[in-house]
Amino acid sequence: MPYVIQESLAGQFLVAMPALSDPNFALTVTYICVHNRDGAFGLVINQVFDSVKGKTLFDQMDIPAGNQADSLPVYIGGPVHQGYVFVLHGPPLDWKASLPVSDTVAMSNSVDILQSIASGVGPEPHMLILGCAGWAPGQLEVELAENSWLTCPGDDEILFHTPVGERWEKAVKSIGVDLTLMSGAVGHA
Repeated sequence: MPYVIQESLAGQFLVAMPALSDPNFALTVTYICVHNRDGAFGLVINQVFDSVKGKTLFDQMDIPAGNQADSLPVYIGGPVHQGYVFVLHGPPLDWKASLPVSDTVAMSNSVDILQSIASGVGPEPHMLILGCAGWAPGQLEVELAENSWLTCPGDDEILFHTPVGERWEKAVKSIGVDLTLMSGAVGHA
């Protein structure tokens, strides 16, 4: 019998609990793009490569880029498909191979959007991301039950406009949680 999810988490933030020790996800915020009976797919939004900028990516893909690409950050989206480029972006949401995640955010990875961003006329706001996070059917639900993650509504302000180093704390505060008061242990009443 296929796994049935109760409610899709697409468009939600997955916030790592402080006790989550996996170095790929410690103190991360992941934006969930897909969550269905086949599993889940998301992009970490608060880890940035120190030495890789947009121009580096565009040069490797032979996409001509303007000077603005020198300052475009590239995010570490997760440990899966680390050679794949993903773009989280605002309107317009109808690029080739776009996946609308919410009314205001889509995930794309087609050449047309990358060429537009490289030339400085792509959608605003946007994030260039290498790699992603993925969960097999039921795996994310198990991790939630083990107290590895909190979920909260996705917020475009946190996603696109909050400084990277503040996104985890802002996401936690958006749901009124004081993580200093929480235990990492799982309990059952």
